[in-house]
Amino acid sequence: MIAVFRYLWASPNTLLGLAFLPPTLLSGGGARVERGAIEIHGGFARFVLRRCLFVTASVLTLGHVVVGQDRDCLDHARDHEHVHVRQYERWGPFMLPAYFLSSLLAWRRGEHFYFDNRFEREAYGLDRAH
Repeated sequence: MIAVFRYLWASPNTLLGLAFLPPTLLSGGGARVERGAIEIHGGFARFVLRRCLFVTASVLTLGHVVVGQDRDCLDHARDHEHVHVRQYERWGPFMLPAYFLSSLLAWRRGEHFYFDNRFEREAYGLDRAH
């Protein structure tokens, strides 16, 4: 029952991630399930990660969906991205605002907006307090 709640709590973000599925499959990409998350890669997903974000990204997690440029990127980043999946399970619909706020606060302190984001520090294993 607790697992069902975690999926429901993260579902608004998961729905955002699932929006990648149809255009990615239609553009030659693929999908698979790993550790309870849907991994989407190639095609449209690659295009968005390379050209449509503020920075080029190899992988992006939205709820229980992990979007990657290709399977190699997903394989390489799986442990890191599944820390983000657990963060979405904890923070639910507040994860994206909290993530962006953490980046903004790091930037305002003169730190790096990505590497000093508390969520990234946890995912990289740099913040043992969480």
